[in-house]
Amino acid sequence: MAAAATDDNASLRDDIRLLGRLLGDAIRAHEGRQAFDTIETIRRTAVQFRREGDVAEGRSLERLLKRLPQERANAVVRAFAYFLHLFNIAEDRDQQRLQRSTALDGDGPQRGSLSHAVRRLQAEGHTSRALRSFLADACVVPVLTAHPTEVQRKSTLDIHHEIARLLPQREQPLTAEETRELELTLLGRITTLWQTRMLRDTRLTVADEIENALSYYRSTFLSVVPGLYRHIEELLSSGRALSDPFAAPPAPIAPFLRMGSWIGGDRDGNPNVNADTLAFAAGRQSGTVLDHYLQEVHALGAELSLNALLGEASPALHALADASGDDSPHRHDEPYRRALIGVYGRLAATARALTERDLARREAVAQPPYPDPAAFLADLRVLHDSLIAQRAAPVLRLRLAGLMYAITVFGFHLATVDLRQSSDVHERVLTELFRRAGVAESYDRLGEDERIALLRAELAHPRPLASPWLDYSEETAKELGILRCAAGLRARFGDDVVRQTIVSHTETLSDLLEVLVLQKETGLLVPGDTRQAGLAVVPLFETIADLEAGPGIMSAWLDLPEVEALIHDAHGGIQEVMLGYSDSNKDGGILTSNWALYLCERELVRVFRERKVRLRLFHGRGGTVGRGGGSSYEAILSQPPGTVAGQIRLTEQGEVIQSKYKEAQTGRWHLELLVAASLEASLQAGNDALEDEALERYGDTMRELSDTAFAAYRALVFETPDFARYFFATTPISEIAGLNIGSRPAARRKGARIEDLRAIPWGFSWGMCRLLLPGWYGFGSAVEAYLGRGAGRRARLQRLRDMARDWPFFRTLLSNMEMVLAKTDLAIASRYAQLMPERAVRERIFGTIREEWNRSLAALKQVTEQRELLESNPRLARSIRDRTAYIDPLNHLQIELLRRHREAEAQGVESDVRVRNGIHITINGVAAGLRNTG
Repeated sequence: MAAAATDDNASLRDDIRLLGRLLGDAIRAHEGRQAFDTIETIRRTAVQFRREGDVAEGRSLERLLKRLPQERANAVVRAFAYFLHLFNIAEDRDQQRLQRSTALDGDGPQRGSLSHAVRRLQAEGHTSRALRSFLADACVVPVLTAHPTEVQRKSTLDIHHEIARLLPQREQPLTAEETRELELTLLGRITTLWQTRMLRDTRLTVADEIENALSYYRSTFLSVVPGLYRHIEELLSSGRALSDPFAAPPAPIAPFLRMGSWIGGDRDGNPNVNADTLAFAAGRQSGTVLDHYLQEVHALGAELSLNALLGEASPALHALADASGDDSPHRHDEPYRRALIGVYGRLAATARALTERDLARREAVAQPPYPDPAAFLADLRVLHDSLIAQRAAPVLRLRLAGLMYAITVFGFHLATVDLRQSSDVHERVLTELFRRAGVAESYDRLGEDERIALLRAELAHPRPLASPWLDYSEETAKELGILRCAAGLRARFGDDVVRQTIVSHTETLSDLLEVLVLQKETGLLVPGDTRQAGLAVVPLFETIADLEAGPGIMSAWLDLPEVEALIHDAHGGIQEVMLGYSDSNKDGGILTSNWALYLCERELVRVFRERKVRLRLFHGRGGTVGRGGGSSYEAILSQPPGTVAGQIRLTEQGEVIQSKYKEAQTGRWHLELLVAASLEASLQAGNDALEDEALERYGDTMRELSDTAFAAYRALVFETPDFARYFFATTPISEIAGLNIGSRPAARRKGARIEDLRAIPWGFSWGMCRLLLPGWYGFGSAVEAYLGRGAGRRARLQRLRDMARDWPFFRTLLSNMEMVLAKTDLAIASRYAQLMPERAVRERIFGTIREEWNRSLAALKQVTEQRELLESNPRLARSIRDRTAYIDPLNHLQIELLRRHREAEAQGVESDVRVRNGIHITINGVAAGLRNTG
């Protein structure tokens, strides 16, 4: 296969051509010449149709695909899906090339880099000391989640990683023999890819999701995060390390960037998460980081061959060496190596104690385990200080400094696992506990004021509600079990292993108090004892109504004396609040979701400032724009002033994790973007005044736009007769639910109601049929109604253009919407509409969608003053254009396979397994082609 690229980026074109050619070679060898020729015919026809829009070519493509026998259809689907995987690898490599080229040009650091952020802030008067002080109190946490949007198997991701590792070697000066060897190695990887099963035979378990997430630590985070800290350290060292590399390095940067995870602790709607999965997650995370430390300490032993006679080590180092238990005559004059023998032994003992597994790769001397990461770090600090004293500071850069940073960030727990559960579950559990304890017969029937009074009284009471002599329902036993497990894990691995519990569907103050009572029941919280202050309770405001009510709930929460004491005495004066981008969008559409989030954030800032409590926002972003996707860097910069303030957590999930963190160089860049944006959003001069001015000038306009968009969106999704049937018929939502791409069900309840669907498969399904409706619907109606007709129209249009130019919030919203509209395709979407058998329903609903799409496209062009979408981002425009011709055949085939599958079901027979597999492979391929689909 070959690419249809027409841009002037020769390196990218060359990489795509090579990977496409090698894929074609593998297909021809394995599937035969006839299959290869069929695939090539389809590819050329699709490319020609995309280039020229010839209707005859389009019909020819449809006929060609419709006539494919099933065994040939699946080969075609796999070919296009795998080509899009390879296209992504080549494009990622080109992005890395661009970053390096920018750095080499000498025009200053690239926007989004840490170098750019630090230079800009220093120019505004922030000293290195001030920036260090700010970071010491900051918290930036990407949180990996396991939502079911990642359709790649780990086996294929591992091969992708190897291809990505090999591709840059092509840019080195190579002999003809070396070039041939490299291409054969790539061919071997691609042949393996072609002959590797693309789909999972069974649904992922939570344990599988945990293992998949840990692979990103091994490939990226464990090495990249310490390197990022060292980079910041050098940026803030004022060049001292360069002027005298043998001098003592500057003080280390405080550990502000850490990792979080939901995998194993997020049980909202996932019946497969329980105490066992939480314990498994904590144990495997600890095993992963301890295994890394053991490898690094072993490598240090080989690296630190410094001789005692050639450089005087410190007395503390000699003492550490003497205590190591190493008496080998081969190392008697190598104190660093002797000391590391003891360190390795203690670390091996720590791994056995914490994971109940022997992780040591070599025989270790008998030593006691480390009581905590600080003790491990203290031993390494002895080596560090001794190297500095004997003028060997450059040696620190080789490995030791990075390992020390890793310990401060990852500890023995690797990542903090969040607990999450829905408020209605907490309510049911407490209803049973209160009833069985004889405290309240029907807690769930009490009014809100009565609930609050009862819960506060219970918090002040020392006796437990639960009795060891009583049996409780399965749900209650499970909830108490996971909280007791969390208490045990904190005692074993340290408090950082589980720090917060998130309350989904927070709608009232009692929803938060319930969690405190449950923590008291399970030993996590002992009222009045700051040593057992429990997990921080984090509300999650999800729907539009929840976002509007959120600030009021937080006012009441922060005003409770017992809560105020907990926050200030045990949680560092910080209260976290999570905002749900997914459900707010599904509930109210993209304009209203973003506006409600914006207003909620601003009001939360006011509430928290009045009470002198620091706010940490946790952004529940997904992959699609409709779920908060788009550039994280621009999204953070467009946050209302005061909402970042050095404190931010955000979810990374599904294919977004794979896209951002599958290998070290790409992962490093995305972490830099996250940290740089957090710094700039927190410290950049003039943000508050500019944002206040923008809101004062444009707030009423935005409110009017939001109200109209909300009405249009709700009218379609929740008020149009037959819309749910249309959605289930014209998208592969039912087939996505059967795809083995996650441990979580696609819906909270059984049935075919839009309200019960999770926001993730909702957005994923619209992406499959190329409508991406949650990312734009309602915008066109809003702008059209606002502009109106006649007098004043021109002034109102200019007002929208001013908003797009001057207001980062509105500008970022339009930018994300523009990307989504560029990825939509009404022609292909109309073919999915044909899957709705009732013509009148089909024409009525798709006609409404088409009209709104045309309105939205026209409105966006008007406001942004562009003739074509993405005029200001030609790189993205080219990427979408080049890959579209390879997504089109997958869509056409998906439609045909859906039709075959559903016809069989309608006849009461099970469809051909090859048809079902083909559908799932097309889902994989379209997701790879669109990239931000989940």
